[in-house]
Amino acid sequence: MIEESGVVVSIEGQYAVVQIERRSVCGGCAANGACGTSLIERFFGRGSMQVQALNQAQASVGERVMLAISERGLLSASFAVYFVPLVGLLGGALAGDALLAGVADGAWTDAAAFVGAALGFVLALFWLRGYSARPWRRPDQQAVVSRIERGLPVEIVSGP
Repeated sequence: MIEESGVVVSIEGQYAVVQIERRSVCGGCAANGACGTSLIERFFGRGSMQVQALNQAQASVGERVMLAISERGLLSASFAVYFVPLVGLLGGALAGDALLAGVADGAWTDAAAFVGAALGFVLALFWLRGYSARPWRRPDQQAVVSRIERGLPVEIVSGP
């Protein structure tokens, strides 16, 4: 299980909304900020985000908790996010190229491949949107409040 610490900000039925702080991945490797990941972090910034998680530990608002997700669930979600748009892009390009192959000259075939690639990519993104909107159908990809961390209660600060 992969775990992350956070604070419960609200309870919605059997789910808890947990605020977590984004941690920097820089400093853990030899590149130390000289890579593409550090550029992405600078662009999006650090800060907090909220995650809806199944409240198995019966946590209350203001308690510090540990969120968990299975490695298998994270791997399958990562595979979908990276592989499906690539397949849509390449499949669309091949389909567009095959549509006009032997009928038109190279310029029209290239244009059809480009349009097919764009259409395949957009369709893959729509599929991915539907796939990610229903995590409860895939319990291995559902974040879970695995335990309550004992200690002082945490004050919830909502910020920009």
